[in-house]
Amino acid sequence: MKKMLGLLLSLTLVLALVAPGASAKTKKDQDADKDQNVHVQIVLFNGFDLLDALGPYEVFTAAGMYSNGAITVELVSAEGKRSVPSGLNGPSLTAEAKLDPNRSGIILVPGAAGKPAGNSEDAIPKILGKAANSRLTELMHQAFRNKEVTVATVCGGSLLLAMKGLLKDRYAVTNELGMNALKALGANPVDARIVEDNPRLVSGGGVTSGLDIALYLVERELGPQIAKEIENLFEYERRGTVWKAEGMKPVDFNPGLIK
Repeated sequence: MKKMLGLLLSLTLVLALVAPGASAKTKKDQDADKDQNVHVQIVLFNGFDLLDALGPYEVFTAAGMYSNGAITVELVSAEGKRSVPSGLNGPSLTAEAKLDPNRSGIILVPGAAGKPAGNSEDAIPKILGKAANSRLTELMHQAFRNKEVTVATVCGGSLLLAMKGLLKDRYAVTNELGMNALKALGANPVDARIVEDNPRLVSGGGVTSGLDIALYLVERELGPQIAKEIENLFEYERRGTVWKAEGMKPVDFNPGLIK
C-alpha cells in the first residue's frame, strides 16, 4: 500500500513539473495555428444587400466549423463597431470591428439593395456612390496594396470599387444590369458567374453568386472536401465555371466578325 502511495505521489510530482511546459507548448501551438488561419472580413455599409453579405457569412462560418477553425469570419465596417442598416429598409447588422486592410486573409465587399436605377436616396447607384465616397475607399486602396489579402466582391460590390478606379483594366463581373456601367468605369467586364482576375481579386455576378464565391474560396483555401461538406449541409451545388485570365482563348464566332 505504501509502495502504491509513493508511486502515485511520484507521478503527481512529475505531472506537476511537466504540466507548465505542456501548457506553454499548447499555447504556442494555438498561436501558430491562429497565424495560419484564413480570416475573412465582410464589409458592411449603409444600404448593403443582406444576401450579398449573409450568404458568404454562412458559408465561411460552416467552413470554420468543419475545419476546426481554419477559417474565421467577422462583419466589419469602415467606421468601426456600429449598427449598419441594410437596403430597402431591411434589418441592421452589427459590425463588430473596423475593417483592417493590413490583416492577411479575405476582404469581401457586398453590393447594395435598392431601386435598380435613378438618383433617389434608395437607388443602388446612389447607395454605392455614398459608400465609395466614404472612408471605405481609402481602406480598400490599402487592401489592394497588401499582397496577403484577397479582395472578393458580390454583385454591385465590384461597381463600388470601380467607382474609384480600383478595378481599372481588371477583369470583373457584376449584376447583368450593371455590366455596361462596369465597363464605363474602366474595368473589363466578363460574362461569367465568377471571375478571377488574379488570385487576389475575385468577383461574382448576381446576388446569389455570393454563395458560389464563398464556396470557391473555401475550396481554394481548404480544399474540396470541406467545400463539398458545406454543399451537402446547405443542399446547394456551386454554379458556374470560374473564369480566369489564363489558358486558351475560345474562337470568336460572332457573326459580326465574319467577312
